[in-house]
Parts: sequence; C-alpha cells; structure tokens
Amino acid sequence: MSSPRTHWLGDTETKPAPEPLDRIQALVNTVELPDGPDRLADPADAKPWLASVGLLGAHADVRPGDLDLVRGVREGLRAMLIHNAGGPAPTPEALAPLRDVTSQGTARAELDESGDIVLAAAGDAVPARLIEMLLIVRDAQRDGTWARLKACGNDECQWAFYDRSRNHGGTWCDMSSCGNKLKNRELRARRRGG
Repeated sequence: MSSPRTHWLGDTETKPAPEPLDRIQALVNTVELPDGPDRLADPADAKPWLASVGLLGAHADVRPGDLDLVRGVREGLRAMLIHNAGGPAPTPEALAPLRDVTSQGTARAELDESGDIVLAAAGDAVPARLIEMLLIVRDAQRDGTWARLKACGNDECQWAFYDRSRNHGGTWCDMSSCGNKLKNRELRARRRGG
C-alpha cells in the first residue's frame, strides 16, 4: 500500500511558466521560504520528484551530495530570478553551483520524433541531468521568456512566478498576500518617517 502523496505548494502554480521553463520554476519552488517544507530535504521524498522533472534517470539513485548540489543550483537560479525582478545581480557564490554543473555536465544531440534536434544530458545521475536545466535557461534567455520568470519581491517569500503582465512589471507572486503585505509595511514606514 502506498502512502498518500504529499501536496506541495508548487504543485499548483497560480502564475505558471510555459514549458519547459516551468521545470525551472518547479525547481526554485521546491522550498517554501522562509522556514516552510523543503521537497529536497530528504532523499526518499526527493527521488520521485527528481524523476518526475527529469533530474534523475529511471534506474538511478540519489547519491550522497546530490541534494546539496540541487539545492545549490536552486538557490543560484533563485538569485537569477531576483535579478530578473529588479534585484541585485547574483553573487559569484550564488552562481558557483551553476558553474560546477557547467564545468562537469555534458550534453548530447538527439533527434526527436518531429525531426527537431534537441540537447539532452549524457547521463542518468542528478549531476549529469542538471545540465538540462541550464539548457532550458539558455533557450529561455534566447527567446526572451527568461526575463519574465521572476522571484517574488517579498524577501520572506521569493516564490518563482511567471510575469504575464503587459508591461513585464509584475513584482509579487500574489498581490493579495505578498503585495499587500509589502505595500502596508512601506506605508507604515513612510508614516513613521513623516
């Protein structure tokens, strides 16, 4: 008998990114900040999710250190999404796990069913598969969709969302919670200062 599936906040995005950029959004949203559950905290919990998003081959296992690397990549991507939302540029420390993936990852060209050439990871283990996530970022940077994937402007949230606004000016994952909270905080600060 299988245990009931844990529902994660990221399983139902209110502002989903288009495929395959939704895989980046899903990775960033594997933890509920500031102190909520982390889908990548335990190998047994993480394994089905990693397989479902293509970060683990069907016959591969989560090895020691894999989850540390994935969490580092997640936070490097989050730093990039904060920058997309108008925040500071990612630090070299935040990008270090991404650089590790680029220096060790290998991709191979494949021909899909429709005749398109695609790049895929050359391995089944988590470190090898992470190169595919970076290829998604590269493609999104080229087609202009990358700039629309952002991290919420609420420092206590930083949830990844896809900005579909006409002017690309979206700031919060949800106006009714994060947006109102920050606007009220700023209003109170102005009143105290004035």
